[in-house]
Amino acid sequence: MEFYPLQQPEEISEREKEDAMGSYLMMFAAVAIGLPLPIINLIASIIYYFINRKKSRFIHFHCLQALLTQIPTTVINWVAVIWAVTIFFTDRTTTEIFWAYVIFAGASTFLYFIFNLIAAFKARQGKMYYFLLFGNLCYQAVYRVKASDNIQSSEPVNKPPF
Repeated sequence: MEFYPLQQPEEISEREKEDAMGSYLMMFAAVAIGLPLPIINLIASIIYYFINRKKSRFIHFHCLQALLTQIPTTVINWVAVIWAVTIFFTDRTTTEIFWAYVIFAGASTFLYFIFNLIAAFKARQGKMYYFLLFGNLCYQAVYRVKASDNIQSSEPVNKPPF
């Protein structure tokens, strides 16, 4: 399998770096509009991905990775929100399982937040940052040379660390 060569940070324009960084900052979309609904961040990531994916492979990689990492976070938080609203509007009581899930959702969101900020910082520097599971998938989707591309290259290729 052949891959397109990765650009070096100095070969990437400032605009590309900013667009790639912006894909990770979609996690603040709900905060920006003042609604604490996790689905808003996912919608913002989807829109950002479709607007920016064709600008360059570097931007496409970061947008796709930001979008794919947003999906499980949104699902985890959405379950917590629905569960909490159900408890609030019905006569159900909170259980240890509910509080354990809330702690799990909070911890996973915090880790997502930290890793997204690191990825945004690396993207702004023009570097690649590979998330566990999603990094390799995104690299394969964006940088793999497809048969329809009809490209022949003998340049060395940097691959993700997995």
